[in-house]
Amino acid sequence: MSDQLRWEVETDNLRLFGELERETLLPLWQQRDAVMQWVETIDVSGLERVDSGGLALLVHLRQIAIKRGKVPQFIGITDKLSSLITLYNLQKIITGRD
Repeated sequence: MSDQLRWEVETDNLRLFGELERETLLPLWQQRDAVMQWVETIDVSGLERVDSGGLALLVHLRQIAIKRGKVPQFIGITDKLSSLITLYNLQKIITGRD
């Protein structure tokens, strides 16, 4: 079941599990506005794999939150995800660092 993407929203925390890839992200994409309604923290520690499409969705989720007056923090960024973030030069957007 690791090829599935799952998520939980608890109060202001979105927790993602599984694989956030082009093939698995459609359900979250379709529910993104409802999911991001109160989110201030996006916990990616449960993600086993993220591809460029998944990374693009993370950036988009952040933008949804910003439009609602929140600046979400990403927590649990793995070394592999950090490398992908660096590869696409998104450190400042995702982590707030250069």
